[in-house]
Amino acid sequence: MTGERRTMVVVIDMINTYDHEDASLLVRSVREVLPAVRSVVERARRAGVGVVYVNDSFGRWRSNHDELVDAALAGPHADLVEPILPDKESLFVVKARHSIFYETPLEYLLRQEGVEHVVLCGQVTEQCVLYSALDAHIRHFEVTVVRDAVAHIHADLADAALRMMERNMGAELTNAAALSF
Repeated sequence: MTGERRTMVVVIDMINTYDHEDASLLVRSVREVLPAVRSVVERARRAGVGVVYVNDSFGRWRSNHDELVDAALAGPHADLVEPILPDKESLFVVKARHSIFYETPLEYLLRQEGVEHVVLCGQVTEQCVLYSALDAHIRHFEVTVVRDAVAHIHADLADAALRMMERNMGAELTNAAALSF
């Protein structure tokens, strides 16, 4: 799948306290996709493919990576966070809005690393994943979305978002088991 292009896996918003509106709907979906997210991250690490976590700040603008992780691990759904924690090699970018690119240093980081292809996994399919795929597309990155490694709040909107990413943004949709590095 990756050929000569430089790839990076982007894990979107998986460091989460799940104490927000619609969290109960999201938690159910995260439980379903967590094994696939974990597989994508572990396989990328073994293959030497970079992994960057791009995560909401949750309004904790004075926090650093460790404080965000600690808050998520102290929350009621630490079991959804612990299996996919960033390791010491993973990069970490904090975001304020839906897109992983909006007013973050991510594009600069990817360009510095020579990345041409991003593999998206995480949450929420019909929100942050969709907007991030669009922003990656307009920045001329190749985009792969791992459909069984993205969680949703509303299944019907997630299905529509995946179709939009594939049709309108040229994103490749694949399953974790079919993803190769």
